[in-house]
Amino acid sequence: MNGNGEKPRVGVIGSGYWGKNLVRNFHALGALSAICDSDEATLSALAAQYPGVSTHLAVHDLLARPGLDAVVVASPAETHFTLAREVLAAGKHVFVEKPLTLKEEEASELIALAREKKLSLMVGHLLRYHPAFIRLQEAVAAGELGRINYIYSHRLNLGKIRREENILWSFAPHDISMILALAGEGPEGVMATGGAWLHSRIADVTTTHLEFRSGMKAHIFVSWLHPFKEQKLVVVGDRKMAVFDDTRPWSDKLVLYPHEIRWENNLPVPARAEPERVEVPEAEPLRAECGHFLECVTTGKKPRTDGREGLAVLSVLNAAQKSLNRGGRRVPLSVGGQPEFLVHETAVVDPGVTIGKGTKIWHFSHILSGTVLGENVNVGQNVVIGPDVSVGNGCKIQNNVSLYKGVTLEDGVFCGPSCVFTNVYNPRAGVPRMNEIRPTLVKTGATLGANCTIVCGVTIGAFSLVGAGAVVTRDVPDHALVTGNPARQRGWVCECGEILDEAKLCARCGKSWAFGKGTGA
Repeated sequence: MNGNGEKPRVGVIGSGYWGKNLVRNFHALGALSAICDSDEATLSALAAQYPGVSTHLAVHDLLARPGLDAVVVASPAETHFTLAREVLAAGKHVFVEKPLTLKEEEASELIALAREKKLSLMVGHLLRYHPAFIRLQEAVAAGELGRINYIYSHRLNLGKIRREENILWSFAPHDISMILALAGEGPEGVMATGGAWLHSRIADVTTTHLEFRSGMKAHIFVSWLHPFKEQKLVVVGDRKMAVFDDTRPWSDKLVLYPHEIRWENNLPVPARAEPERVEVPEAEPLRAECGHFLECVTTGKKPRTDGREGLAVLSVLNAAQKSLNRGGRRVPLSVGGQPEFLVHETAVVDPGVTIGKGTKIWHFSHILSGTVLGENVNVGQNVVIGPDVSVGNGCKIQNNVSLYKGVTLEDGVFCGPSCVFTNVYNPRAGVPRMNEIRPTLVKTGATLGANCTIVCGVTIGAFSLVGAGAVVTRDVPDHALVTGNPARQRGWVCECGEILDEAKLCARCGKSWAFGKGTGA
């Protein structure tokens, strides 16, 4: 009920292919107050179908309607952010059809705005309200299936083919939402492949793989170029398996299979059992979803698919799109489902690479297997690192630098543009000498100037500074300033990078130094 003890009054923006179903359900629930659509013919038809419901061509006219409590946004996805923000700013609760927005930062802004204004923000992930899925989620939570090992989802049909979004964004959000709900965690890695046949830039078929820290895996196969309709979610546990098939009659929509894998003569042998049909109360999922929104508006209850759930789904969608754009390369995510670091779409990261939170890898760089990059590392353009190189936290590696096997950078190292490392002392093109690699260590806080050369087998001291173009052939002491070819020590450097005077006093930060150790004076 609203402040007058009545049901919330709801307006719907967009009454096309899917919006008309939302209009129908909110009207059946006695909550429909207004409809907004840009098509006059559509509005005229709806006005005749729902007498007493006001119709509007402009969003601001709908929002200005007295007594309106909440608004449903069922317009094209690219308009969701702008419209939802306008609705929240007007002090109305909002239900946004999937996807919530197209960008994570936009979703975060809507979440913050809804929290600030104490309004409900709900996302239309319809299948989360299907009675069969709710029963399946309860079974998983209660441990009826045991440990969940694998989930796969097929959402296939011939059409409806879209031109404003690809099949991934059109079909997969529902499946991602269900899988995240069953997993109880966000994935740590996403890979997606697909094909575009009807339009060169719009994928018609995609397969998305999700990896979870718990060891669970999932895949989602979606297509609008399939000879028949299939909407099936399969959950494989170590005690039972479950199939949610939304194309089946209601009594067969959710079936449990208590199959087992037994070991005989040290070999796994499947033991099949009779399927168990799960009794589920019949109800229209969309009616239940709309009713849930009204309940949240009335009571302040948190929506089952709130803004944060919408953001989690959006993060997986965007990671899948990035992987699709990169030909199926794995895109890592943090535990919360947010991108943990940035890898430009032109960069290549081989399997077996570890990358810390906040690290950025820019255009056309290549990180080879076995390499470990710490947190908040910045890797510029055309950089090659690896294999088996260790880079500490907070390092900055400028354009056109190559860090070869045997090189180790501690924390906070700065590598200037085009500085050069070697790993073999006397290389020959025709003589293999990888077994003669000499390790090179660059210690904490050191700075290597542009175009300098570091000959392998040396240690560059902490907070030292190697001048531009210098050629380092032997160890550099901590805090030393070296220049020239071969490099020679010319003075001392403070931790802040300032060259010290003869008394080893820093004019910038005021510290005085004795034999490279700060006294803090």
